[in-house]
Amino acid sequence: MAGMGNLYHALPKAELHVHLEGAIEPETLRELAPGLSLEEIRERYEYTNFLEFLKSFKWVVDQLGTPEQYALATRRLLERLESENVQYAEIIFSAGIAIWRGLEIAPIFDAVRREALDSRVTVWWLFDAVRQFGVEHVNRVAELAAERTGDGVVGFGIGGDEDRGPARLFGEAFGIAKKAGLHLTAHAGETGGPDSVWAALELGAERIGHGIRSIEDPVLMKHLRDHNIPLEVSISSNVCTGSAGSLRQHPVRRLYDAGVPITLNTDDPAMFHTTLSREYEIAARELGFTEYELRHIAENGFRYGFRS
Repeated sequence: MAGMGNLYHALPKAELHVHLEGAIEPETLRELAPGLSLEEIRERYEYTNFLEFLKSFKWVVDQLGTPEQYALATRRLLERLESENVQYAEIIFSAGIAIWRGLEIAPIFDAVRREALDSRVTVWWLFDAVRQFGVEHVNRVAELAAERTGDGVVGFGIGGDEDRGPARLFGEAFGIAKKAGLHLTAHAGETGGPDSVWAALELGAERIGHGIRSIEDPVLMKHLRDHNIPLEVSISSNVCTGSAGSLRQHPVRRLYDAGVPITLNTDDPAMFHTTLSREYEIAARELGFTEYELRHIAENGFRYGFRS
């Protein structure tokens, strides 16, 4: 197993679905918010379902407020990615929660982008809106993303509670982003069923964040395969939130065998106690992926990057 770990650690990798805020390790969060104890932070990094996770994610973001804090979070994430031979990353910035909290986006994004320019990792940015906050909120995030198309922002997407913010509501926002030349993605088929994925595709989503419940719809799987639409799969995340019952029950093996394009990602690595190398190891150990298959999946990370 040590040899396997070394193999996937050394493998050149791309990360297409990693949230900046969800990558903040407990020790870093304590630096950012010295009034918190490590014990309190670690308690917040445990959940039994998706809604509990969303509350914890919001709690983490609530600890951030200044450009300097966001910059430190970015620096630590990039150091981790470099150490794992992640060569390309599209980092999701939760602009939606930041503006909901009344923070000024421009100086924060300027700070995180400066950090990324100093990294050996090739970094691009995706702005993420919170779907349950409503249409006006999502439109505003799309507008902010559109304003930054020359500053490293390559995509726009929606996250949050699929049931409380159906994708069909956000055609205007996706239209704003597309007109600005941004790529489109959406969290879908994580807690919502195949209909959620279909709705995201109707909006023009070019990749699907998670998408694991596509396994329930053979027609959808064929559509994803035939139209070369990849799923951004995060195994540990899905188990931690209860979207998958266990590591061995995770449907990524069946999706891959059906020809659906797959990438492996961490989602919120600190909050799900994982790394990208570990996700590859889990796929091999628990789900029977061969070294050849995982090298193919690693290549997909570069193949389906919006600017790779």
